[in-house]
Amino acid sequence: MTQQIIFYLLAIAITAFSILAVISKRIVRSATYLLFVLLATAGLYMLLGYYFLFAVQVSVYAGGIMVLFIMAIFLTHKPGKDIRTKKGWRIHASLLLSVAGLLLSGYIILNNAIGIVQFIDKEELTMQQIGTAMLGTGKQQYLLSFEMMSILLLACIVGAILIARKTKNDKNESNETEL
Repeated sequence: MTQQIIFYLLAIAITAFSILAVISKRIVRSATYLLFVLLATAGLYMLLGYYFLFAVQVSVYAGGIMVLFIMAIFLTHKPGKDIRTKKGWRIHASLLLSVAGLLLSGYIILNNAIGIVQFIDKEELTMQQIGTAMLGTGKQQYLLSFEMMSILLLACIVGAILIARKTKNDKNESNETEL
């Protein structure tokens, strides 16, 4: 009974902070709400008894990735400035794409449910089996996903640096014209 109460509290926290992260007009607050979502997700891992995933979630995502997000925000925006909301056709297009992505995700999950049932029937996996699944190149293995994420993070870092350099150069040019 206690575990169910904790689960529902964590689920409510994840849902509420996810919505707040999306609708917040201040970007630093959005990043903070995202941090709370990541920490509540770590709480779910702890509740399930997956202590390794709990530690990875807290250290890698809540620690490292959030630091990267905050640094990118400070390099690209003025953190106290409000973000302009988009109106018109962009909202409708994003809603349509979100529904399409949700339907595609549901289709993929339903088609792969048989593979998940095969894993449930087996006994607990060892660390070696998890490592092989995460860094293997065969079917149901995720090395390509890890490599794509590293390329995406590298592109984000390079983009943030280029935008910061451009913003810094623009400020220097405006200061020179004022003098």
